Amino acid sequence: MTSPDGAAPPVLPAPSYGRDTLADLVPALERALGAAGGPPARPGAGTGALELPAADRVCLLLVDGMGEVALRERSGHAPALRRWRAEERHRVLTAGFPTTTATSMGLLGTGLPPGSHGLVGYEVLDPDRDVLLNQLQWNGPVDPRRWQPRTTVFQRLTAAGVPVTRVAPPHFDGSGLTEAALRGGRFVGTPERLEARVDAAVAAVRAAPRGLTYVYWGQLDRTGHGEGVGSWQWGEELGRVDAAVGELARRLPRGTLLVVTADHGMVDVPAARRLDVAHEPALRAGVRHVGGEPRAVQLYTEPGAAEDVARTWSGRLDGRARVLTREQAVDAGWFGPVEEHVSARIGDVLAVMTDPVAVVDSARMRPEALRLLGQHGALTDDERLVPLFTAVL
Repeated sequence: MTSPDGAAPPVLPAPSYGRDTLADLVPALERALGAAGGPPARPGAGTGALELPAADRVCLLLVDGMGEVALRERSGHAPALRRWRAEERHRVLTAGFPTTTATSMGLLGTGLPPGSHGLVGYEVLDPDRDVLLNQLQWNGPVDPRRWQPRTTVFQRLTAAGVPVTRVAPPHFDGSGLTEAALRGGRFVGTPERLEARVDAAVAAVRAAPRGLTYVYWGQLDRTGHGEGVGSWQWGEELGRVDAAVGELARRLPRGTLLVVTADHGMVDVPAARRLDVAHEPALRAGVRHVGGEPRAVQLYTEPGAAEDVARTWSGRLDGRARVLTREQAVDAGWFGPVEEHVSARIGDVLAVMTDPVAVVDSARMRPEALRLLGQHGALTDDERLVPLFTAVL
C-alpha cells in the first residue's frame, strides 16, 4: 500500500485480532471459569489461542495506561510484577486500534474487534447527527446499548450462573462507556484510593465460591497524561500499583486466579512537538470534523475531498505519520472486520503518528486537554503493547 502522495508510507503493525489481543482475554476468562460459551461467532472474534488456568474465582485488575514497554523500562518500581515476569507468569498482549481506553474497553468487554463492537476511537462521528461523540465522556444523547448492542462478557457470565462484580469509581456506574462495553453483573463503587479498591475486590471474591471480580484503576493513566510516562511521579504511582498487586496476592482466597493487564501504553509528546490545526488553514480545507485523538486523528471530510485531504496531511506531516483513507485502514485490518453500521463512525482519512508527535486543535480542545504530556492512540510498541500477568494463588 502506498500513501496518497505516492511515497512509501511508514509501516505500522495491524492488530492480530483473534491472537493475543485484549479481545482474546475475554473467551480465555470464560473458559477458565468453565463458562465456555464465548463471544458470538463473528469474524475477528477471539479464537481461543490464549489459555488461562482453570479457577472457580477470577480477579481481573485493569490498570489504565500501564504499557508493556514503560513497565519493562521502569521495572525497578514494580518488584512484584518483575518477579512474576521472571517466574514466567507474564506474556504480552496487544491493544486494538486506536490504542485508547474506549476502544480497549470494547475489546475487553465483548471479545470483538473495534469494527464489530463499534467503539472506534476517543471522539468519533455520530452519523445520525453529524457531530462528534466523545466515547469516554459520552457527551451526547446516544443510547450506549444501541450504539454497542453486542452482549458483553459480564452479561454472558451472569446468564451462565457465574456471579460478576465490577469494582470502579462510583461515577462509572451507569456511564455511557460502562453501559456500552462493561454492562452486566453487580457494581461496587469505591473512593479514589487504591486501598479501598483492593478491600472491595477481596470482599467480592470472598463473598462467593465462584465468580469474576473486575477491578479498574485509572490513576497511573492520569499521572502519565499529566506528568509524563517518563516522570518520577509515574514511577511512584507504578510502585503503588505494584504494592496493590502484592496485597491482592496475599489476601485473595487460595485458588483464585489473579489476572493483571492494561488497556494501552503511552508516549510523552512535549508541546514543541505538537501540530495545532487551528493555525494550519490548509489542514482544515475539505474537513468537516477533526476527531479521533492527538496521535490517531480521524478526519471527517466534505464529500469527494478525502483523497485531497489525505495528500495535504501526508505532505504536512512529512513521514512522521501514516496517512491513509478509511478504505485503506479497513483493508489493512486495523479495525478488524467492519460492520456496515460502524463504517461511517470511522474517519474518511486517518493520520496515525509514527514519531513522538501529536496533532491538537486549540480552537476546540479544552485547555487542560492541551496541557497533557502523555499521549496514546497510535500503533507504536509503546502504545499498543500491554502486559498480561496471571497467577493462581
